[in-house]
Amino acid sequence: MSGRVLVTGAAGFVGRHAVPALRARGLEVHGVGRSASPGADWHAADLLVPDERRALIAKIRPSHLLHLAWDAEPGRYWTSARNLDWVAASLDLAQAFAAAGGRRFVGAGTCAEYEWGAARFDEATTPCRPATLYGAAKDGTRRILEAYAATNGLGLAWGRLFYLYGPGERPGRLVPDAIRALSTRTPFPTTAGHQRRDFLHVADAAEALAALVASDVTGPVNIGSGEAIPVRELLDALAVRIGGAEHLDFGARPLNPAEPAVIEAGTHILTGVVGFRPRYDLVRGLDDTVAWWRAQGSAPD
Repeated sequence: MSGRVLVTGAAGFVGRHAVPALRARGLEVHGVGRSASPGADWHAADLLVPDERRALIAKIRPSHLLHLAWDAEPGRYWTSARNLDWVAASLDLAQAFAAAGGRRFVGAGTCAEYEWGAARFDEATTPCRPATLYGAAKDGTRRILEAYAATNGLGLAWGRLFYLYGPGERPGRLVPDAIRALSTRTPFPTTAGHQRRDFLHVADAAEALAALVASDVTGPVNIGSGEAIPVRELLDALAVRIGGAEHLDFGARPLNPAEPAVIEAGTHILTGVVGFRPRYDLVRGLDDTVAWWRAQGSAPD
């Protein structure tokens, strides 16, 4: 395909993998974020400043926009008031994009938009009743953009990300923190780990988003593996690769009563309509992740 795509958050956890995936599809890739991303034509702009984001769109005039940028600081983003700043910025960004002739907008949503409790989250049948400010901000942004796109001829897709892991993930999240604890043989207090979550390697998530950008599919699309596993299984698998299993202190932390027993993506749209299939199963994905951390000097041989 041809076209010019702007990737916001291009140097972030997902963005750094999305850039080469988009280039492989023949797109001219432009990036904006906190730092430069290899493979993208780089632009410095603060997307929370109205004049800067509008000037960026006017300068690049992209045909496609993959919007990944948001406040994702571990431990705070669920309740951060900055979610409201990103709602306003995202809506204005989409409006400027459409006014400049943009044709296709793909936003990064979240499984936290859904109402907790379903055995499997389906885009068409599972209600969106978010339990957190973060989920509500994403859901509200998607609803407004869908209404706007319907009246402006804009192609809009919304990729709902589930539980990602892999190279480049920030400390403060489950997998990198567990790897560091196992590597340094320090205690890792955690829940009993029976809750099941849908984990997907970040490179697969980025490829799925790139496939969504290149498609004409509209509306929400779950981006997950389609198979939830117990958190304990993932942590045990890391310990097999690194050692230090005795430092996994299961049950030392209570599970928040609001946490659902299972979060699993229905993937019939992703696989059957978008036509995407993950390359990484859990075995290969964890092997790749541990190898990356070892290369950073954070895991023993």
